Amino acid sequence: MIRTNLRGIKMEKIYLKARAKINLNLEVIGKREDNYHNIESVFQKINLYDELYIQKTNTQKIEIITNVKELNNQENIIYKAYQLLKQEYKDITGVEVKLNKKIPMQAGLAGGSTDCASFIKGINKLFSLKMSQNKMEEIGKKLGADVVPCFYNQPIKAEGIGEIITPIDTSFKYYLVIIKPSIACNTRKMFSKIDEQKLVNKKVNTQKIIQGLEKKQLKEIASHLYNVFEEVIEEKEIIQEIKKNLIKQGALRKFNDRYRFLCLWNI
Repeated sequence: MIRTNLRGIKMEKIYLKARAKINLNLEVIGKREDNYHNIESVFQKINLYDELYIQKTNTQKIEIITNVKELNNQENIIYKAYQLLKQEYKDITGVEVKLNKKIPMQAGLAGGSTDCASFIKGINKLFSLKMSQNKMEEIGKKLGADVVPCFYNQPIKAEGIGEIITPIDTSFKYYLVIIKPSIACNTRKMFSKIDEQKLVNKKVNTQKIIQGLEKKQLKEIASHLYNVFEEVIEEKEIIQEIKKNLIKQGALRKFNDRYRFLCLWNI
């Protein structure tokens, strides 16, 4: 959400909700010459969000204040986005960013990427830069593969490394349960395991899920949930035990969202 001043007074601060996302499916369909992987995925924003308060300052730098200490450094993707934007747009002055982090870290929910996308939107509005959607996505792509999908508040199909977007025409709303086990995996190592096990292939899940969203058929979506990382995760026993318990409680189907989160469709 962006709060604007409707009276034409120069805007000095802005508030945004940076919503988390889930992958209803994630397929690796090919390896590129640059060693990145082409994916096919259906992204869906959810009602879990970080809060960003961005305010202009009389400086030429960014200050980030956050409730998560390890994010208060120059490796923060918001800091990197500010530096990139400031190189291109000289009208940008200093800003203070208050980040209230609610999305769990290392969770596959694109917490950092959605913060980055929302920050770019906020700076665009705050400094009247008049960046187009394509321009914002171009900047986001330079900062991370998941940033571009996070500019969209509707379900989308993402291809390439995540930067090729096709919006999905649906207004379907549904409930889900997300569980975060106390495990984490290295993304690079997981992709290496996918290569080793030759799990690079195209399935039918994406189109089936899109059809389920368009026709508002929850069971169709649930029966085609898939994440390739779940094939190579080491902590399979932990994931399977959680699934088993939740299925007993009436879950339609389970899937592991980006190998760190377990998401269950609930009846």
